[in-house]
Amino acid sequence: MAQAKGKPFNRPPVEKGEALKSRGEQTEGISIHSVRLPGLLAHQEVILGAAGQTLTIRHDTIDRDCFMPGVILAIKAVVKRPGLTVGLAPILGLEG
Repeated sequence: MAQAKGKPFNRPPVEKGEALKSRGEQTEGISIHSVRLPGLLAHQEVILGAAGQTLTIRHDTIDRDCFMPGVILAIKAVVKRPGLTVGLAPILGLEG
């Protein structure tokens, strides 16, 4: 998001009595939170907001079966790759 904008986001000032860490860590003005709970398989949510409005983009994984195409792709590709391969990005041709 910051790369597309071309500059860091302006983060609202901390309100009196608010713990800075309650907003998550900050990367280029964007607050990042991570939650790990039993029963929450995979859930990603991006919330964009401005005065009086929010836009939420959400993805939920409800079954591990959805991970299998990537696992199979990685198994087939890794035997053809020398050295260490981390993640699917190089296998999918997403790294420059």
